[in-house]
Amino acid sequence: MDTTSRRPRLVLTQGDPAGIGPEVLLKLLAAAPPEASWAPLLVAERAALEPLRPVLPEVPWDRLRYLGALPTAEELGRLDTVGAIPVLDPVGSARALIFGDSGAADAGGAMAALDAGIALVRSGVADALVTAPVSKASIAHHHLPGFKGHTDYLAEVCGLERYGRDYLMVFLAPDLQVALLTVHVPLREAIDTACDGVAVAEALDCLQRHAGGRIALAGLNPHAGEGGLLGEEDGRFLVPAVAAARERGLDVHGPESADSLFARASRGEFDWVLALYHDQGLIAVKTASFGLATNWTLGLPFLRTSVDHGTAFALAGRGIADARPLDEVVKATLGLISGRLPRKR
Repeated sequence: MDTTSRRPRLVLTQGDPAGIGPEVLLKLLAAAPPEASWAPLLVAERAALEPLRPVLPEVPWDRLRYLGALPTAEELGRLDTVGAIPVLDPVGSARALIFGDSGAADAGGAMAALDAGIALVRSGVADALVTAPVSKASIAHHHLPGFKGHTDYLAEVCGLERYGRDYLMVFLAPDLQVALLTVHVPLREAIDTACDGVAVAEALDCLQRHAGGRIALAGLNPHAGEGGLLGEEDGRFLVPAVAAARERGLDVHGPESADSLFARASRGEFDWVLALYHDQGLIAVKTASFGLATNWTLGLPFLRTSVDHGTAFALAGRGIADARPLDEVVKATLGLISGRLPRKR
């Protein structure tokens, strides 16, 4: 989409409406002046936004314009000229919402907002999709059994799972960039995937194709197995995967001992770490930069980013949620739109 003659437009979805998603979206808009360098399109239920009026008086409520259907670029442009903030209600029905308690209607609203956001960015009306956090448990229980999060759902909707592994969940932090081989799966399953040469090869190739740079593969066992003394998996599966990747021309190193790898990467020795499982990578990211990291779904046909935190049900509806992580995501997203890959130079 041509962004040279206008501001980039970001679609911002509500996440779970019973969580802090609606609140942080509104706080973000309150802090952004009408002449900001980007244009918003909020996809959120009126039933989730309006109850926040008493605790968020700083929000420019008079600028909100609720839409009845997916808008066109022309309609959005007209709203921009008068300083209005377009809001698409993906459900369009009044209901009583209980902040902090996600039920069937909330799970359905979260998915309706996500699907509407996907439709908007795929149609070319917007330049990027920025998602607030959903409750995987609520969606899986009430709406879509087997749901494990945004990343796999987006890949499935886009058909990526039919063509091999060409998508990854990655996190962009100020001094650390981490991709995950596996995401929301049991550790036993993650270990099996780490021992699958094809899966590791696909992930390395995906990271190289969409981001590039110096990649370090994290080891599975302590000290990457220490020559077999502390486990044979690194030598049997990961060492050959790295060697094969280097033969394909990738600048890949490892497997590297995970206990020091993330510190080495943060000092600039590597551009990316490919972690083998969720907590191996995210403990490092969130310890170093919690609230400052951006979740980027690598490999999609459109740009999608998100915050690095969850729904925070205990804080919802009280006006005390912190919108700074979302602001950091917006900054990172605008950088990605402009073509600035977050790679160390």
